[in-house]
Amino acid sequence: MIIDSLHNAATYHALHPLFSKAFQFLEENDLMNLPDGSIQIEEGLKVIVSQKNGKIAEESLKKFECHNSNIDIQVCVKGTETIGWKPRETCKNPNGEYDSVKDVQFFSDQPDMFFNLTDSQFVIFYPGDVHAPMIGEGEIRKLVFKVKI
Repeated sequence: MIIDSLHNAATYHALHPLFSKAFQFLEENDLMNLPDGSIQIEEGLKVIVSQKNGKIAEESLKKFECHNSNIDIQVCVKGTETIGWKPRETCKNPNGEYDSVKDVQFFSDQPDMFFNLTDSQFVIFYPGDVHAPMIGEGEIRKLVFKVKI
């Protein structure tokens, strides 16, 4: 997992060939006026735009998730989002099998830590990062880039 400010995004371009395209999308678009939904940017890279009310931690933890085939770059655009995190190798309680079609596996473990993202901050979740997003109060606007591994 990596947490940083968008100001430092160029630092991470070399980690994956599509990271620069994701951060370029952020620079070239009016993030507050993108429609909710999924936008295919190119092969192996899409972004999901959403604006929803934050959830209480217990509700978000019902979807304590990780992925095998995609890296998530999650960007907070408006509000403050709290996210729970735990390394996958320490999770002991899978909540069902991995779903290869949706690229998701859920766990009923508790996070090791919580952290906040505010506007202009991002987090990169790799397959080893189990996360519970969208915890908070009020509206949270965010973009989630799905970067194919």
